Amino acid sequence: MLHTKSVATPPSPRDGLRVLVTRFRGRGLPGGRYDVWLPSLGPSEKLLRGFLANQVDWREFARRYREQLFAPSARDAENRTIKDHGQKAALRLLKLLAARGDVTLLCHCAEDAEHCHRHLLAKVLASRSL
Repeated sequence: MLHTKSVATPPSPRDGLRVLVTRFRGRGLPGGRYDVWLPSLGPSEKLLRGFLANQVDWREFARRYREQLFAPSARDAENRTIKDHGQKAALRLLKLLAARGDVTLLCHCAEDAEHCHRHLLAKVLASRSL
């Protein structure tokens, strides 16, 4: 089962695999707060800074973040046949792990933050197609 949480919230046995999905690990963040850090699943620095500065509204942030998740990687240009297609491998792995056990997506937003990319990522992982 897939869950979302703030990385500041103390770990719980029900969290299962705790995955930090931010570009920034966070200064002074103890390694025991998460099991795996996947910075590539966080929004780009530019997009995040634009949102935090109110230069990008939530709707646009959500659209661009989803776009970033599936954008071709730089390695795709070097490969004629086998493409990464963005983060599809990491997304499929998280989806499979969540189907077999508990997985908690973590970020630095407050626990009750309504507008947080971890919720968008959870929706992407819950979708039928990846």
